[in-house]
Amino acid sequence: LLGQILDQWFESEPLKATLATDAVIGAMASPHTPGSGYVLLHHVMGELEGWRGAWGYVAGGMGALSQAIACAAAARGAHIFTEKAVCHVLLGRDGRAQGVVLQDGTEVRSKLVLSNASPQITFLELTPQEDLPKDFVQRIQQVDTRSPVTKINVAVDRLPSFLAAPNACDGQPLPHHQCSIHLNCEGTHILHQAFTEATHGHPSSRPMIELCIPSALDPGLAPRGCHVVSLFTQYTPSVLAGGQPWDEKARNAYADTVFDCIEAYAPGFKASVIGRDILTPPDLERIFGLPGGNIFHGGMSLDQLYFARPAPSYSGYRSPVPGLYLCGSGAHPGGGVMGAAGRNAAQVALQDFRRL
Repeated sequence: LLGQILDQWFESEPLKATLATDAVIGAMASPHTPGSGYVLLHHVMGELEGWRGAWGYVAGGMGALSQAIACAAAARGAHIFTEKAVCHVLLGRDGRAQGVVLQDGTEVRSKLVLSNASPQITFLELTPQEDLPKDFVQRIQQVDTRSPVTKINVAVDRLPSFLAAPNACDGQPLPHHQCSIHLNCEGTHILHQAFTEATHGHPSSRPMIELCIPSALDPGLAPRGCHVVSLFTQYTPSVLAGGQPWDEKARNAYADTVFDCIEAYAPGFKASVIGRDILTPPDLERIFGLPGGNIFHGGMSLDQLYFARPAPSYSGYRSPVPGLYLCGSGAHPGGGVMGAAGRNAAQVALQDFRRL
């Protein structure tokens, strides 16, 4: 359990609760949920430019990372097609993947197909079901994709000033503005209560909030004096109680709750807001193809990790269809901006390609 790990190392309850957010981030789980300790460790593994467990901002925003990957691929001869939706994986008479068919009917032939779409989209929507083992299909259908995340992107006309560390007279970013700011994390019991409300179909009345201000480090993201604020919030159920829809009223009601919480820590925040974009779990699924809105393509619980991700006997990136590989967050070792699943899948695919 996460609580046992944190109790062994720390005494301060606010510090323990702040660390606990990385144990439940993106997960419909409480700090008291068995296995939550692993999710914390998952988020501090690895390194950034030699700093173990470090995180960082991408200069130019996260889109710049995608562009860097695209440029590296293009330099090696890759052809990149955007706005070209895939209809299904093309299979030969021998059952091998032979390419993909686009929605406009175009066939793109290849000896191997790698998919970084979720396992649900890859195997339940893009692959002919008759070519997959029934037990495999059932396993993919049963993957827990519940998501508690609502992402809110905010534009503000001034830097938030927190009661605990007020802004300097010149309004320049202070050290805490350049880090991850955790709100409503005075105790793990607050996180557990927020989780409990969501399990009953209600957005948390005091949600867990992780607030980042990337423009404090990368001024080019916003006009002079203005800033962009990224809010990663939990817990919001994918399906609301009573089957109520996540309509504009529900979206704005939850966002108002989040902003009220921030206002208590940083008076004047609500008055500084000049625009906001609210992405609930259904929005994340519709826009980004995340099943259930889950940012990891599936829960990072112990029954869905290692040799069981995405399914037992299929954790090695190969799928039941020869020549079709899974290389996204739904594969081992799971989610996070690290590229481990893609690198490992590429190595496996290269091994098979050399044999062809």
